[in-house]
Amino acid sequence: MKTSIFSMSCRVLARVLDYPHAEMRAALPELFAVLTEEGALSPARLAEMKALMGTLQQGDAYEVEARYVESFDRGRATSLHMFEHVHGDSRDRGPALIDLQQTYAAGGMFFEASELPDYLPVVLEFASTQPPETAKAFLAEMAHILNAIHSGLIKRDNPYAAAIGAVLELAGEKPQAVQITVDEALDEAWQEPAAFDGCSSKGQSKPGASQPIHIVRKTAPHQEGVRP
Repeated sequence: MKTSIFSMSCRVLARVLDYPHAEMRAALPELFAVLTEEGALSPARLAEMKALMGTLQQGDAYEVEARYVESFDRGRATSLHMFEHVHGDSRDRGPALIDLQQTYAAGGMFFEASELPDYLPVVLEFASTQPPETAKAFLAEMAHILNAIHSGLIKRDNPYAAAIGAVLELAGEKPQAVQITVDEALDEAWQEPAAFDGCSSKGQSKPGASQPIHIVRKTAPHQEGVRP
């Protein structure tokens, strides 16, 4: 397997992991030819990619698009936004995104895309512009996140696991099983607590539970100039 040059393979994987619109699906035979010609992936991984890309190309357009949404947009466990796995919705994610954008700028890529900079296809596009060893080390830094996504897809028997496995291979890493936390159902995650039924379903108070009442005694006002 060639490991010194894989910039085109990064770009192909960026396309495959993006939303499967009609233009991308039509280009799949050409994209697979690029993977084959560059030879950065092992024969076994290349065979898996051929199966995935065949499924995307030949499947019903509506079903292919629905599978993509189900694969990556229905929970944090398999999200393609890398920092979702590290920071979630915390305030730490903002500075991390800024740091990543500055890394892109330092590497000569000025980010003006509609997606966030931690979106895996964007990460792969940046890696494709860097010297091979730099790109490999950059992707390897995210191996723990990629392994988590890969494990989540494997657990669901999802064919997109082949693409994440291919990214790990380009990073010089072997896929490792990671224990996956079951995603909370979206309806539950977005459900608002009933009025007057506790501050939050995830806060200090629980809906349906008794709420403590705190009585605070007011201090006596100053007598001078105050009407009783």
